Amino acid sequence: MALTLGDRAPAVALLDQDGIERRVDQRNGTPLVLFFYPKDDTPGCTMEACAFRDSQADLRALGAEVWGVSGDDAASHRRFAQRHQLPYPLLVDQGNQLRKAFGVPSVLGLLPGRVTYVIDGDGVIRHSFNNLLDGPAHRREALEALRRLQQGS
Repeated sequence: MALTLGDRAPAVALLDQDGIERRVDQRNGTPLVLFFYPKDDTPGCTMEACAFRDSQADLRALGAEVWGVSGDDAASHRRFAQRHQLPYPLLVDQGNQLRKAFGVPSVLGLLPGRVTYVIDGDGVIRHSFNNLLDGPAHRREALEALRRLQQGS
């Protein structure tokens, strides 16, 4: 069952590309943009990841952190992050534990879906966006949701 607006984000612990444990509930009130993507170094995923990279100043100005999540291993994430100078953690979800906890759908039952969540500082999902084909749209959606969140609407 997919999580929806108003649901609390699950507190699943995953390691990032550097072996640091990350949990949604350990961010000390900081909003989080959590984007699930299919695979490192594929064209759509690279465009999405780089869009978030290129918007780091805007995201930080809105007080938000960004984390990416896919089923690739830590070595793949490190190469992907280094190759594209990604300044945020990429979580290793090889068993799809976090993907399943959020209820991120697969496409045709085979391809991992592309869904972005904006989670407020209290760990509540305030926005979600599901679009497999338009990776850069995830950044636009996240920025708009964070602006609304900052305005209190």
